Amino acid sequence: MSSSTARLRDAGRTPPVDLSLQLAAGKPLLIRQWLRILPGKRLVGRGEWNGQQVLAKLFIATGAERHWQRESVGIQALQRAGITTPALLDSGELPGGGRYLLTEYLPGAQSLQQLWERLPDRSPGSPEAVAILQGALEAIAAMHAQGLAQTDLHLGNFLQDAQQLYVIDGDAIEAKEPGKPLGLPMAQSNLALFFAQLMPQWDQQVDHLLQSYLACHPLPGLQSQHLLMDIHAQRQIRLDGFLDKTLRDCSQFAVERSCNRFAVVLRSEQETLASLLAAPDSVFNGKPLLKDGGSSTVTRATVGGREMVIKRYNIKGFGHWLTRFWRPSRAWNSWLAAWRLEFLGIATPRPLAMIERRIGPWRRQAWLISEYCPGPNLIQRLDETGATIPDPVIAEALLRTFNQLVAAGISHGDFKATNLLWQDDQVVLIDLDVMQAHRSEAGRRKAWAKDRARFIRNWPAGSALAQWLESVMPR
Repeated sequence: MSSSTARLRDAGRTPPVDLSLQLAAGKPLLIRQWLRILPGKRLVGRGEWNGQQVLAKLFIATGAERHWQRESVGIQALQRAGITTPALLDSGELPGGGRYLLTEYLPGAQSLQQLWERLPDRSPGSPEAVAILQGALEAIAAMHAQGLAQTDLHLGNFLQDAQQLYVIDGDAIEAKEPGKPLGLPMAQSNLALFFAQLMPQWDQQVDHLLQSYLACHPLPGLQSQHLLMDIHAQRQIRLDGFLDKTLRDCSQFAVERSCNRFAVVLRSEQETLASLLAAPDSVFNGKPLLKDGGSSTVTRATVGGREMVIKRYNIKGFGHWLTRFWRPSRAWNSWLAAWRLEFLGIATPRPLAMIERRIGPWRRQAWLISEYCPGPNLIQRLDETGATIPDPVIAEALLRTFNQLVAAGISHGDFKATNLLWQDDQVVLIDLDVMQAHRSEAGRRKAWAKDRARFIRNWPAGSALAQWLESVMPR
């Protein structure tokens, strides 16, 4: 199949494969597989050109020359600095407009992100996880020593092929003063961007990991305590950007917006949940309910062979609607809260979709669809009389969850033991309707004090468990 830039733009998220493009040099490019698709903007695929496999980047947006130019210049800067990167083979203009860029394809290579996600243990104590991060930090140090900064710094932009590590994504390479090492502020900011990609638990390892960087590039004045402040700021920026992304149409989420409805679904679940998204109330008919309260109704259903929980947020009457219509629904709040927790590595059932019924900008009923967590709640898992303290595994998991919430400035708002489940040796938070992330220290302290007191009240005052919680829960 042959194509032009206009057709590729019109194809959106489903460009054709086995696509033949006649390049300016007269040698055709045949695309065999798409690896990344930014609809109407950029396509990345595995192809064949001049008798060899290539990685093809097609810049198809109007005004794509700028990104194409940045990619070319970035690759050349890496090559001049002696940083290993796939070879640039060809670049030029696409038929019908736009630009292309061909680089060496490494069939056996895997990104460090792929290697990271396959690790059975990604905790800060894992030697395999530390080794992956150390390899990336050595490459970052080599770039910094040559005056280069990778402004989209994450594990996916490093490729491991046998024993060789490659830096990719020339579009994000900035050359401040080529050949002259980056100054401390720029290097520290760039390192913070890298560490901010990791879960907050890794912050305690920053000082240790920095030794891999400093061994390759001894940067005077680089101190972990200053770096940690930058990491926290960068992570907040990333979190804010990610939460915004969960509410707009993008590669990860699909959004439907009209005058009477707003719906967002994980794009990977869109086909599975299509019928449920069209009629979310259908699963409540004839099903046993997990909860049948006035403000919400909860049921469990099997969809596509998987167990899911569907929670409907009810409007009890006109008076209730007057207090709710002008602000985001509790489903909206829960959706954002769940993705916030996932971003921060705090366990919660994965949210799959959220629907709001609307009249223009005014909210009515809403639904939240989440994965089902089969674990018992903590009242069931622990002795409800509070006569005994938790075993070491549960105790460690509880304290880890408490400390994560405090560090993130998050309050649950309804910290009953029935809203914490026990699954796969970890505490899983549910019922996030009123969860808040507090920016002020005073707000954090006040909200956590309420959560702390509410959780301890799950067990009789003076019981062994209540006393243990009083002594170990962070204040």
